[in-house]
Amino acid sequence: MDLSPTSVLLCPPVDISHGSAGGVIFDSSSLRQQTTIPKAFIWPSSDRPAATEELDAPVVDLSGFFHGDEESTLRAAKLVANACERHGFFQVVNHGVSELLARDALDCTDEFFRLPLCDKLRARRKPGGVWGYSAAHADRFSSELPWKETLSFGYREAAGSERVVIDYFVSMLGEEFERMGLAYQMYCEAMKGLSLAIIELLAISLGVDRMTYREFFDDSRSIMRCNYYPPCQEPELTLGTGPHCDPTALTILQQDHVGGLEVFSGRAWRYVRPVHNALVVNIGDTFMALSNGRYKSCLHRAVVNRHRERRSLAFFVCPREDKVIRPPPSPEDVGGGPRLYPDFTWAQFMEFTQRHYRADMRTLRSFTKWLESSSSVTAT
Repeated sequence: MDLSPTSVLLCPPVDISHGSAGGVIFDSSSLRQQTTIPKAFIWPSSDRPAATEELDAPVVDLSGFFHGDEESTLRAAKLVANACERHGFFQVVNHGVSELLARDALDCTDEFFRLPLCDKLRARRKPGGVWGYSAAHADRFSSELPWKETLSFGYREAAGSERVVIDYFVSMLGEEFERMGLAYQMYCEAMKGLSLAIIELLAISLGVDRMTYREFFDDSRSIMRCNYYPPCQEPELTLGTGPHCDPTALTILQQDHVGGLEVFSGRAWRYVRPVHNALVVNIGDTFMALSNGRYKSCLHRAVVNRHRERRSLAFFVCPREDKVIRPPPSPEDVGGGPRLYPDFTWAQFMEFTQRHYRADMRTLRSFTKWLESSSSVTAT
């Protein structure tokens, strides 16, 4: 694929020290030439103790589930339940996503992030927005910045949206990026199908009707995020992604062979070992609320490497914006007790995380308090 438009040759010099809003501009090729990293990228030592042990995350074979083998499905559901009740992370193999398709999506990620900064900035995320290119999230924050670049875009299945990803790339970057948009469109379609299968398996593991959550997410609005973690001269001082819980319902992550994903479980940080052709799945805050707290949305982070770059593709599964988040009719069937969280919509939760709060381990709890206080103000 030729991704070298004429503008690549005409890029003016870019000031890497400050952005238009006074924030740091993250140009990794220039920053790596410095002997130390800027202060804005240094994280508190309490957030970056080293992980020395592997996370006990089961590798779940989905082949039996896809072939209708009831015994194999129940075995997989038991593994999933055990993992989700402890920390919310597991990996899946024989998931039906073509290895060629996954490799093509990662190759496109390489090609995009190798573009000159001025070309990537053509897709720059707008203030308050979710979609677009972001360099270290410096457009939103001024300290404890992550050592990474991201490209995010939306995906949905609906009449007239068959080219939603392709059209996004063409509109933001130009006709020469149509092939890249097609690769990601096909990848998102595969991820959507897999996400519904995993959500069905989660319902089985929770002991509710297997179609309960699948039907809820059938018209989901997903977020696709491409992550690039450049090599860092002082990796022990920074993080690629800070400690946080995903506010979304479910995350399906393709990580490369370098590794860097770590999960806080058993009072310690533990690394998630890359498994060939496996995808990492983790529960987010929204599904924790849908399970009435039975399945855990666990704290996790990404570390960076001194000598090697790392890439990952995260597919965040979200309900339609106006869907009301609540457990199945009988909460006792899921969480085993009274309701832990009030009703809310994904639109409300997204507004909170994008405009009022930086996601961390307390996001859902803080959102609940914010929602209740907002409701009381409205009532008065």
